[in-house]
Amino acid sequence: MEDAAVASLREAFDVSYSPKLAGERAALLSAVAHADALIVRNRTRVDRELVAAARQVRVVGRLGVGLDNIDLAACGERGIAVIPATGANALSVAEYVICTAMLLLRGAYFSTAAVADGRWPREALSGGRELAGKTLGVVGFGVIGRKVAALGAALGMQVCTFDPAVSADEPGARRCGLDELLRRSDVVSLHVPLERETRNLLDAGRLALMKEHAVLINTARGGIVDEAALAAALRAGRLGGAALDVFADEPLPAGSPLAGAPNLVLTPHVAGLSRESNVRVSRMIAERVTQALR
Repeated sequence: MEDAAVASLREAFDVSYSPKLAGERAALLSAVAHADALIVRNRTRVDRELVAAARQVRVVGRLGVGLDNIDLAACGERGIAVIPATGANALSVAEYVICTAMLLLRGAYFSTAAVADGRWPREALSGGRELAGKTLGVVGFGVIGRKVAALGAALGMQVCTFDPAVSADEPGARRCGLDELLRRSDVVSLHVPLERETRNLLDAGRLALMKEHAVLINTARGGIVDEAALAAALRAGRLGGAALDVFADEPLPAGSPLAGAPNLVLTPHVAGLSRESNVRVSRMIAERVTQALR
């Protein structure tokens, strides 16, 4: 959490700030016993055990937007408010999506070692593709999905969206079914929560619907994409590339089928993290937790 946001909380409350507690379960259970509020990122499991230990907690602030690490039912039973930082990191995620889409479509940015070694793969890398004129498929059209769509449209992309909760076309974006979106899109970006309905949403069958040279970007949650099926599609040349910032198990276990797959960008759940977004997220949660306690 940004230092200034922590300092603002300390002006009003007795604050225990210890990022290491995310990995020290017993110490965390002890620490929350007399707390009125809890602020977490995605590594802390706010499950029934923790909710039971946090006897006085009235509010949980989430430094981010995903809530799959928080037992919402258990919090609801206790009347605990759960506050995510909705929208505060949307621009950071959207820029990550557009950046990796450009990188994967162009295909020229993996040549550093070859060029430095004296090779000159100019002909092999001359078939890269431009972003403008391509179709961007946005799966999940909430705050982040809309920001991704806006940036894509500003760069000349055609946008199609799939979100059962959105009942009408948006300016500059055409609604379509999920399978149609996968068939039409050159870039597919995922922005849905991990739920029973979305687990393995992109399995081998759905990945097979995508264009052979399309790229897939997942900044939402691990478990939405079948990682083994994605690795197989990349190795078989049935997909142009992928960027994954989230995984079914984090950290990604050694020996994952994704290891060594071609045209693949792997990052450690940082799409929503930037200096600027951390300031916005931290200050938003500090302000909203303060309001909830007062």
